[in-house]
Amino acid sequence: MNYDEAIDYLYTRLPMFQRMGAPAYKPGLDTSLNLARAFGNPHRHYPSIHVAGTNGKGSTAHTLAAILQSAGYKVGLYTSPHLVDFRERMRVDGVMISRERVVDFVERYKALGFDGAPSFFELTMVMAFEYFAAEHVDIAVIEVGLGGRLDSTNIISPDLCVITNISFDHTQFLGDTLPQIAIEKAGIIKPGVPVVIGESDGDVRRVFAEKAAAEGAPIRYADDEKRYASFDMTPQGIIYHDTPCGELLGALSGECQLKNTSTILTAVDALRSLGRDLPDEAVRRGFAEVCSLTGLAGRWMKISSHPMVVCDTGHNVGGWQYIAPQLDAAPGRKHLVIGFVNDKDIDHILNMMPRDARYYFTQASVQRALPSAELAAKAKEKGLHGEAFGDVDGAFAAAMEDASSGDTVFIGGSTFVVADFLASRDKA
Repeated sequence: MNYDEAIDYLYTRLPMFQRMGAPAYKPGLDTSLNLARAFGNPHRHYPSIHVAGTNGKGSTAHTLAAILQSAGYKVGLYTSPHLVDFRERMRVDGVMISRERVVDFVERYKALGFDGAPSFFELTMVMAFEYFAAEHVDIAVIEVGLGGRLDSTNIISPDLCVITNISFDHTQFLGDTLPQIAIEKAGIIKPGVPVVIGESDGDVRRVFAEKAAAEGAPIRYADDEKRYASFDMTPQGIIYHDTPCGELLGALSGECQLKNTSTILTAVDALRSLGRDLPDEAVRRGFAEVCSLTGLAGRWMKISSHPMVVCDTGHNVGGWQYIAPQLDAAPGRKHLVIGFVNDKDIDHILNMMPRDARYYFTQASVQRALPSAELAAKAKEKGLHGEAFGDVDGAFAAAMEDASSGDTVFIGGSTFVVADFLASRDKA
């Protein structure tokens, strides 16, 4: 078996949510526990941090990993989905797992004759956990895939839990009210394990407080802790003033990072309380160099300046509450290359999009993509006008042809649209 064959096996022989959506979703931990046991329970060989939330969990996980790396720890980082390369999902000190290790794991899995029919996510998660154990990481940062309580990653026993926020997403699995979704996210809270909550109020806060009390888990609310006095948006990123670690330059821009930063700094303080040596300089470097240290991409990611080209993986109402005002503040006329998946409730998101922009409706190269013509029809009902394109490359090329040097071209709506865009850039 070579690498292409191994990847083909993972993509085509196993149920994959990224490709199939709901039919691939497998709530529950039994298969994950049995599969991990078959590989020697690798997740028990190192401490970990578990990161959940509707939005911001990727940025938070990557930044915490960057801070820990900067402090001299050997750090495993598990995230999903990937944008361009499958191996983005599992990194050690920012370096993706090698192709040879992927092949080796798949061959050993096939030889096991495992009788459990794991999903793509379950198997690749155990691949990551075993990789981290083999690399003898000092700590691993593990991002939840979907929800929390029944997510495959919830087999770990972390040192710290972080829940960034609660918003509407995957309501067909997690519930259609914020407290119901919060119950699922709160499922990662473990007995006696400290938990940091990024954003919460009202009934959502009560869900977290009650779950933490039931588990005897110390709980902190980042939005109650003033972690910086003020901030400035600059072309280099966001400068945070008067933080506990001094002045910080956050390489990740976008309004959403203001909340993420409070969450991350509260988590850093919690880790210090647990005995982790995290000097202020390591925190500053982690914030400033998160992308180069961890390979993070797709968060209000600026590609060029004339015209300004930006992509963002925000794909739900919680994400667009930050993207929409950023687009309003962006220069010139707006050209939006937009696509969604077919199982997403997009009415509320379309209502948040600028009415005076020109739209290039597209569809990503995944089975779940909403056909661009159908998207264009839905958008027209909301007063959004433009053309439909069969792929992201065609839509982006048309947007660039129409845009003036002082305009803004935005690519997003779906993680998979951004993935197709970045993959095309890699090939160019």
